[in-house]
Amino acid sequence: MWQSASLLLAYPDERLTERLKLVEELMIPIPEPQAKLLGRTVAALAAIDPITAAADYVETFDMRRRSTMYLTYWTSGDTRNRGGEMHAFAQAYRAAGVPPPTDEAPDHLPVVLEFAATVDPVVGRRLLVEHRMPIDVVRDALTDRESPYAHAVAAVCLTLPAATDQEMLRAQRLAQAGPPAESVGLQPFTLTVPPRRSEGDG
Repeated sequence: MWQSASLLLAYPDERLTERLKLVEELMIPIPEPQAKLLGRTVAALAAIDPITAAADYVETFDMRRRSTMYLTYWTSGDTRNRGGEMHAFAQAYRAAGVPPPTDEAPDHLPVVLEFAATVDPVVGRRLLVEHRMPIDVVRDALTDRESPYAHAVAAVCLTLPAATDQEMLRAQRLAQAGPPAESVGLQPFTLTVPPRRSEGDG
């Protein structure tokens, strides 16, 4: 399930059609609730051309802070503490026997999902559970925007322990107030999922 979600939430590059076909194959053994949600994202992406899909992705995830998939952004914002949290992700990858990503940040949700699906499901699940609140914030932001990506994130949420009332309240407050603010330079990292593109990329 996590591999399918990772592929759907990655930047829709020239291999999008190929990835959608792979997701359809991977969905066969997935339980119906998650598979149904993933299928909605597949159908929406298959219905638009790659250029439109890429533009929508940039608008959704790069231009809107509330739907960013960089998980540590929600816990530390652009502060010095974020570097330490991203380092913890990189260390988890190294401990599992794989190098940290080089073209995308290690806390990017599609990267974490790919790690959980293909490298270490126990450690990957722990990382996802520890960042359940940011994932909920992203899901809600995408739902409010009626984004097709909301279904894929919702499918991920179904694989994690249900959020408590306190966690849901914290997520609502975080979505309203935003993360801590303190600009610092951060060097990006990547695994094999396509990295997101900035607005200036072609």
